[in-house]
Amino acid sequence: MSAKGAAKERTDSRLKEPKQYNVIMINDDFTTMEFVVEVLVDVFHKDELTAQALMINVHKNGQAVVGKYPYDIAVTKVRIALDKAKEQGFPFRMTVEEA
Repeated sequence: MSAKGAAKERTDSRLKEPKQYNVIMINDDFTTMEFVVEVLVDVFHKDELTAQALMINVHKNGQAVVGKYPYDIAVTKVRIALDKAKEQGFPFRMTVEEA
């Protein structure tokens, strides 16, 4: 087999897209709505209107998906958000689940 044929075989392998994970925000009765909106804007890069709509959704339904990311990014964003909450004394909770 020529080198040309070997190269052709290699091009048939495909990269798999990384699995996606939902970041889920959970409602509580202590974390302020302002803080939740701030996290959605600063950490999850939502615009103000989208952040407010998501915050209301979390408040009314008990939880909501606020983003979908590859695992490492999802976990990093959750850690940043939870660190911010801890600094301000909020019992804020988020989880990551496979999408």
